[in-house]
Amino acid sequence: MFCNRIAVVTGGAQGIGKAIAQSFRAAGATVCDIDLLPGGYFCGDLSDRATLEAFAAKVIAEFGRVDFLINNAPPLMKGLDCCSYEEFERALRVGVSAPFYLTKLFAPHFAPGGAIVNISSSRDRMSQPQTESYTAAKGGIAALTHALAVSLAGRVRVNSISPGWIETGDAVWSGPDAAQQPAGRVGKPSDIAELALFLCSDKAGFITGENICVDGGMTRLMIYHNDFGWSLAPGAGAACTGESD
Repeated sequence: MFCNRIAVVTGGAQGIGKAIAQSFRAAGATVCDIDLLPGGYFCGDLSDRATLEAFAAKVIAEFGRVDFLINNAPPLMKGLDCCSYEEFERALRVGVSAPFYLTKLFAPHFAPGGAIVNISSSRDRMSQPQTESYTAAKGGIAALTHALAVSLAGRVRVNSISPGWIETGDAVWSGPDAAQQPAGRVGKPSDIAELALFLCSDKAGFITGENICVDGGMTRLMIYHNDFGWSLAPGAGAACTGESD
């Protein structure tokens, strides 16, 4: 499907990014991924401007063009109580500034029919306590998506995907964890990868500026205390951690 196409994937060494990279390779594309973990096409820190410039220069020098850009790398998740200014700023650099700057660097080199897919989150429209750095970055990239779609109109289509609960490890979820979701299960990285493939294909040629939520229906589920079996435990809230979804 994507033979002789060049796909750039950020955060491509694990989780959703790894599934996306694998899916594009399986579809025939050459994948240029960047991650903090070594072993891929390029190892580097997406929060660093010089790294972004070096990465883009390498891709263009070797291939001369880009067909698809998948901005997936996740930012740090920390909250109001324990997120420092520097950590919040870094989250925005990874989650918003890097996608913007990579788009700017690659813009003159997109092949006809090019597409960008930004990975946002269902947290762009709802929140848990103590998630401000991650949520702000994901909200930012969701808005950046439609702005870029307008600026790149007629040249590159730009869409975003907002995943919900996606299990990126080996855990198997059943019982209430699965049953609470209208789809009846927790999501898989392949659920996101397959949509990314579609959005980059000619079949999605009339879709741009959209943010598609892939969350098993959870953001459509209305929840009130003592209604339809739901109840809120007194003092319930999220602890402050550095983990992301």
